[in-house]
Amino acid sequence: MVNPWNERFGAEQYVYGEEPNEFIRSQAHRLQNHKKVAAFAEGEGRNAVYLASEGHEVTAYDYALNGLRKTEALADQNGVNVNTEQKDLINDEVPTAEFDAAIMVFGHFDKKDQKTVFDKLLSSVKGGGILMMEVYSEDQVRYKTGGPKTVNMLYHPGDLLKWIEDYKILHFFYGEKERKEGELHTGMGHVVQLILQKEKVK
Repeated sequence: MVNPWNERFGAEQYVYGEEPNEFIRSQAHRLQNHKKVAAFAEGEGRNAVYLASEGHEVTAYDYALNGLRKTEALADQNGVNVNTEQKDLINDEVPTAEFDAAIMVFGHFDKKDQKTVFDKLLSSVKGGGILMMEVYSEDQVRYKTGGPKTVNMLYHPGDLLKWIEDYKILHFFYGEKERKEGELHTGMGHVVQLILQKEKVK
């Protein structure tokens, strides 16, 4: 079976650019005391390399081997080390309570799999650790500035709020944000952002 992400990341250029996602860049201060970070659905490695350059010990997971190879190349180019591992977040297990923090930027999955993936991200983080995400909302289909073309692959803010309601929420945002990330994320879009601390409040 052809892996479309492997094909997409087979291009020489970094299709989402080499700079980190602006949400990750602006919120990275929250990870200051969380050294060991997992970057899930990390694509070509821009966020993982940025966090490694900030002194974190980063493992990048992605389904596409070409993405992981480009992550390694970008890390070399920036003089940092990023561990890489191929991972199908729907079907593969992830390490449990191994990381101080986990991030996922624009990792989109079918509605039926979104909660499964979210639970795996959360399970990978130690108690007291941080989970940080930015994804396109269902409203993104009207903007046509990147991301999946169908609502089924996008996120409803109510779903995410339900999944995180028992935890300490540090940040939650639903609305417009401009993104200039390579060829494929360009212009005003509609996103959901969340940052939680893995600490039960209920």
